[in-house]
Amino acid sequence: MKIETLLEEKAKEDGIEKIVVGGVITNEKNEILILRRKVDDFLGGIDELPSGKLEEGESIFEGLSREIKEETNLDVDKICGYIDFFDYLSGSGKKSRQYNFWVKTKSTKEVKLTEHDEYKWLRIEECYKDKNITPKTMMTIYIYGFNYLTIH
Repeated sequence: MKIETLLEEKAKEDGIEKIVVGGVITNEKNEILILRRKVDDFLGGIDELPSGKLEEGESIFEGLSREIKEETNLDVDKICGYIDFFDYLSGSGKKSRQYNFWVKTKSTKEVKLTEHDEYKWLRIEECYKDKNITPKTMMTIYIYGFNYLTIH
């Protein structure tokens, strides 16, 4: 069974109403792409990973690739690994789950934002010092660093 199917089934079993997908995108320096939400948006001003909700009939990997393209203009080359998930209530009050993956893009040079007002590339230790990254997203970054950066 595919991991996508397992994750979707687990979300359904847990009563999740909305599935969100997020990507840890790294550049050639192993820096992580961090986006800042527009101030007037839900959770405005926080720093986050590129992410967004699945559309009807879309698989987790299809949604991940689409959301990364929509939010950053970067094309996914490879989904390298599953990191973790976290749950939260959406702005509309829906029980939401964000599944996070390590993603390689074809290029990291042409970031163009559509839903955020700023982006930055941070080394993992800089992420740990960023007070605008939520604890749940910080845990995703920590797990990514532990599992992938210490191996390579």
